Amino acid sequence: MKIFIKNMVCTRCIMAVQTILEQSEIKVNEIHLGEVETDKELSEIELKNLAKKLNAMGFEILEDQSQKLIENIKILIVSKVSTLDISEDFLLSEFLSTELYREYSAISKLFSRHQGMTLEHYFILQKIEKVKELLFYQEYSLKEIAAMLGYKSVQHLSSQFRNITGFTPTLFKNMKVKNRKPLDTF
Repeated sequence: MKIFIKNMVCTRCIMAVQTILEQSEIKVNEIHLGEVETDKELSEIELKNLAKKLNAMGFEILEDQSQKLIENIKILIVSKVSTLDISEDFLLSEFLSTELYREYSAISKLFSRHQGMTLEHYFILQKIEKVKELLFYQEYSLKEIAAMLGYKSVQHLSSQFRNITGFTPTLFKNMKVKNRKPLDTF
């Protein structure tokens, strides 16, 4: 049985869901971001109990096909940003169309309708959160960060960062309180 789970955006999420499944004595064949395959069909009671435990940890079982697709889109975008390997000529439209085997216009309309923002804006928000993380740890220069996240220049990154956060990257880096957001809250 395949179960689609919302808000699984990292390996720690996979471990948390796996722990919940083990505690619920549900045997798993495979577990990936946003998806679990159990070795047998779960009863309605088992599903309700699992949903309750997942909800307590910030996860949600998805039943609607649109929700499943949106969650898959989010996972693809978060994973892509996490690679820190976005080329300057990267096209979100081509990436998502190729990964999902769907027309980009249909994907984009669905996402905008359900999320209240465009895919491009969601992608930018994810990149800015990654910039915040990288600035926080001070492992890379702004020039290196810009290159890893597909920005054409440091100025482009700085401008987008300022538009989203209200701060320049340098000012953010020097702030005592870093207002970072969990990736699954967008």
